Amino acid sequence: MILCLVTDRRRLGAALGLPEGDWFEALKQQVTGAAAGGVDYVQVREPDLEAADLSTLVRSLMHAASSSQTRILVNDRIDVALATGASGVHLKERSILPSQVRRIAPRDFVIGCSVHDTAAIAARKSADFLTAGTVMPTASKRAVDYLDKDGLRRIVEAAAGQPVLGIGGLDLTSIPLLASAGAAGMAAIGAFMPQVAGGDVAKNVQKRVAALRFALETATKRP
Repeated sequence: MILCLVTDRRRLGAALGLPEGDWFEALKQQVTGAAAGGVDYVQVREPDLEAADLSTLVRSLMHAASSSQTRILVNDRIDVALATGASGVHLKERSILPSQVRRIAPRDFVIGCSVHDTAAIAARKSADFLTAGTVMPTASKRAVDYLDKDGLRRIVEAAAGQPVLGIGGLDLTSIPLLASAGAAGMAAIGAFMPQVAGGDVAKNVQKRVAALRFALETATKRP
């Protein structure tokens, strides 16, 4: 099963009650803990950052995860992903197609793609995995139509073996839904947040990843 941490330094900083000047360090600690816990991917999604600042952040997070198998992906910024030597990119549904990225990327470059319905899948078969959402209501997307289990299952079936991660409003309690829909795992922001302010952020997140991994693997082993 695949676990993908999607970054949001603003939300992380707010959860920890930190001033803005400490957000980047908190994010580095979050990724350090997630990597130690065995998270598969970290999707660096900080859309307000300019290329130079985003590149600096990506390199910092790559260093934080360097002693692990965790791969750092850059959200939609192919130029930054290639310039920093990141493991790959995660493309928005309205971005260029993965087949176009393959022409300029290294052979082992990881490509994830967001999809919101089955119609988007055929043109993205060359991606390593798809992220389908929004599965459940979230704090920022309560008004949008969401997939729920049936919608996620339809995307999984249409992907025909291509790994599909659920995203949106998912946490430990959502694991049975993901498993029953046939998803390959989950991508999330909130599920990887420390549960309490203060303390060791890295260790807290490491425990969160371990709990999510155990729940996913347990759910998929059930008959």
